[in-house]
Amino acid sequence: MNISDKIFVIGAGAIGKVLAVLLTDVRRNVSLLRATAPDAESESQEVNILIEGRKSVAATVPVSGLNACHELAGIIAVTSKSYGNRDVVDMLKGKIGNSPIVILQNGLGVENVFLDALPNNVYRCVLFATSQFDSSAMLHFKPVSTSLVGIVRGNEGELRAIVEALNSPMFAFGTEKDIQRVAWKKSIVNCVFNSVCPLLETDNGIFHRNPDALLLARTIVEQCVKVANLVNIQLTTEETIQSLLTISKFSDGQLISTYQD
Repeated sequence: MNISDKIFVIGAGAIGKVLAVLLTDVRRNVSLLRATAPDAESESQEVNILIEGRKSVAATVPVSGLNACHELAGIIAVTSKSYGNRDVVDMLKGKIGNSPIVILQNGLGVENVFLDALPNNVYRCVLFATSQFDSSAMLHFKPVSTSLVGIVRGNEGELRAIVEALNSPMFAFGTEKDIQRVAWKKSIVNCVFNSVCPLLETDNGIFHRNPDALLLARTIVEQCVKVANLVNIQLTTEETIQSLLTISKFSDGQLISTYQD
């Protein structure tokens, strides 16, 4: 079996559902697995997405609890919250063979528990997209740029196959050689969004709209870049600010997940 023949998306949240629907829309074989309700019975669920406020996409996706699956042979795409990674690892043991794991989560070191507990190849994705539910349970999805995937433990051939399998016209993926540097820059940017936006009770677009908010963001970025440089991750304040402004502009009106929660 080719790894790209089947994709298991672990985490039925805002990103996991979007990924599953858009892959289903291009006729990939996808199953959506709940990590927070691992014993849930299998069902078919229709999910509706509004992309950039214009294009509507809907698909019926098979959904079940992670414990309901006894064998996962294919690509394991982890989109659940990173604080539950240890539980996810425990549920994956003995059922994934040599299936590669792709971690689509924010933060630093989110891959470590997988590396320590499982022998499988592990790849890290840095997401450049935002997604949120509205009151009608429709998902509003805004891609900012191509989401990047790199090797933590694995090989370039498998990496290319994974990226090709995950890629779709509305949710683009690409390869990245220095994925840890990208992860650090995105994590620093998220330090700004996840702290300032909830405190100001505002959306992601505040930084490209408001000079005072951008000044506050710069203060946070400067401190974080110093930490990155101390661990030999070479970043500058200006390139990180530019990344923050790009995300702020393209996700204008979207709420960061911390504020959504």
